Amino acid sequence: MRNGWLSAAGTLGALGVILGAFGAHGLKSRLPEDLLVTFEIGVRYHMYHAIALLAVALLAPAHTNNRWLGRACWAWLTGIIIFSGSLYALALTNTRWLGAITPIGGVAFIIGWAFLVAGGLNANRNRNS
Repeated sequence: MRNGWLSAAGTLGALGVILGAFGAHGLKSRLPEDLLVTFEIGVRYHMYHAIALLAVALLAPAHTNNRWLGRACWAWLTGIIIFSGSLYALALTNTRWLGAITPIGGVAFIIGWAFLVAGGLNANRNRNS
């Protein structure tokens, strides 16, 4: 697994902080409460998964042959783009049909966590053989 994921995690983390500050300071007086909450949920899940990417990127050098870790990262990146991205767009444009896309990103997050479990099982199997 290439450690481009470390750069991706840093970029996504910084973007999450920027968007969180934008929501708290720039949107608070401009959006209705329900849309502000929607935006904040996008930021929250964005940051959770940026941190997960960081953790996997830091662990990856010890598990160079574990493809499941890279798959987890790709799934989480996809989840951030689809889940958080659709919530940001929904909050900023009040385009309600975007909410129908959001669960696809949620599924990508779940798949990423399942890939991480598979990566852990794979690491244990390789250690025990």
